[in-house]
Amino acid sequence: MASLRQLEYLVTVADEGSFTRAAEVLHVTQPALSHQMRALERGVGGPLLERLPRAVRLTPMGRAMLPHARAALADAERARCAARQASGLEHGELQIATVYSVSLGVLPPALRAWRRERPGVDIRLFEYRHADELRDAMLAGEADIAVGPPPQAWDGPMWTLGTEEFVVVLPADGATEGDDGTVDLATLADCAWVHYAPGNGLAEIVDQACGTAGFRPNAAVRTEQSATAPILAAAGLGPALVPANVIPPRFDGRVLRPKEPIRRDLVAYARGGADPLTAGFVEVLRKKACVLPAHVTKLLSAG
Repeated sequence: MASLRQLEYLVTVADEGSFTRAAEVLHVTQPALSHQMRALERGVGGPLLERLPRAVRLTPMGRAMLPHARAALADAERARCAARQASGLEHGELQIATVYSVSLGVLPPALRAWRRERPGVDIRLFEYRHADELRDAMLAGEADIAVGPPPQAWDGPMWTLGTEEFVVVLPADGATEGDDGTVDLATLADCAWVHYAPGNGLAEIVDQACGTAGFRPNAAVRTEQSATAPILAAAGLGPALVPANVIPPRFDGRVLRPKEPIRRDLVAYARGGADPLTAGFVEVLRKKACVLPAHVTKLLSAG
């Protein structure tokens, strides 16, 4: 009996007119492809393909079988789609809760990949200022899955995404104590800082980091939006401490690592056993979440 894989091989060879091109399309070796085609021909009792010096053509048996092979593959795809629809993976709504900075810097690549794979699934995003607000929203059942810092005393499933790094942003001509791509926060103690609004979880991170360095930051301006802080810092309003993943491409400010690294773990978490839709999103999220973008790595390397 012909397998779906063998039928797929037959259709691809017929469409490409070449074993070499078909093997490339199928991502298999040419010997493996030839072996499967010979096995298919033995199963049906005769040759399906005529091997010519520079091409491959269907025999009468092959031409008779080809439309049925296409129909079988189409039926298999319809069966797969029906199963995914029944499990909620093709249609529905996924509700995601997160904090402001994560929705800006971490989630977009994962959401883009998810949307490409499942265009029939709507996405509803809930954004919060603080990790505690995010946790409370999840406990209240306001979303299917949360993405952010690890919640305290969480009984449900939790998936590790990675560790985000915080960086200091200065104007492109901002003076620093060295050229190794790092800065000691204590040297910025006398500066007026680009800070975050009270209640924003990033404000606590800035205060804690500066406190560890021996000073309390004086705020030149406070912003609620994570994306605004690096822009204001690059414009010269004062240094800013921001998650590296919120730095936009083609950024004209100076990006430096604190001499004492400042990092934060990121996770996804749910209340109970993950349903198929949530589990599918977690799989995409763990592959595509952008914890440290490549363009920021280059900026840090350049100092």
